[in-house]
Amino acid sequence: MELGLAGRVALIAGGSSGLGLAVAEELAKEGAHVAIGARDPEKLARAERRLKEVARGRVLATAVDLKDPGAVRHWVEEAAGTLGALHIAVTNSGGPPLGPATKFGVEAYRDAVDAVLLPPISLALAALPHMKAARWGRLLFITSETVVRPVARFALSGFSRLGIVGFASALVQELGDCGVTVNVLAPGYTRTPPVERTAGAEGDVDAGLRAMAAHIPMRRVGLPEEFAAAATFLASERASFITGTVQLVDGGASVVG
Repeated sequence: MELGLAGRVALIAGGSSGLGLAVAEELAKEGAHVAIGARDPEKLARAERRLKEVARGRVLATAVDLKDPGAVRHWVEEAAGTLGALHIAVTNSGGPPLGPATKFGVEAYRDAVDAVLLPPISLALAALPHMKAARWGRLLFITSETVVRPVARFALSGFSRLGIVGFASALVQELGDCGVTVNVLAPGYTRTPPVERTAGAEGDVDAGLRAMAAHIPMRRVGLPEEFAAAATFLASERASFITGTVQLVDGGASVVG
């Protein structure tokens, strides 16, 4: 299937590892120019090398603190200026601490807003003028299955990421006639470094992953490339009539609860 991504310019937050890197890699394979941003320069350098091995377009890697709105705006402007446009923005951030709702005080909830909710909003607001100018854009917000299926020990995640869904929904009608689509991706357990660390907390990663998969109908955790395939389709020309969705990528876990 021709996805119409060759020559498009994509910006991926948290693109140095995990789901962000997987999405960047898939977009690069499809011929998009890819700009990734994250805090760790060493991880970024490794990710940049990996992307350049498969890319059909240009690759940029920038160290940026996604919690700093000014730094995010500068990153967006720099990437758009260097690559000539900006068509796709993928927001992505790490999760807040685990625990039930009453474990945390107000400060923890405020920190979750600062770390999880506000960075995607600042990135989207910085990217949108470029998409409107191009009359073509794709905003993809990576959240988690907690925006669809409440999980008691992920209270901070559900609280903060549901705000992203609200923001994305508010954008849909405003941007519909600009050629810009807005979609939320909600992954379940996927074999990323943080999930592997959690699975291996007691020493056996594979056993931990099997335990995680016990509530998933497909009886396994997802793979980053599977998630990236869904994201890449939503970023493509083929998905031009798909907007305002919350797309679960969880192997059916939300169905069984």
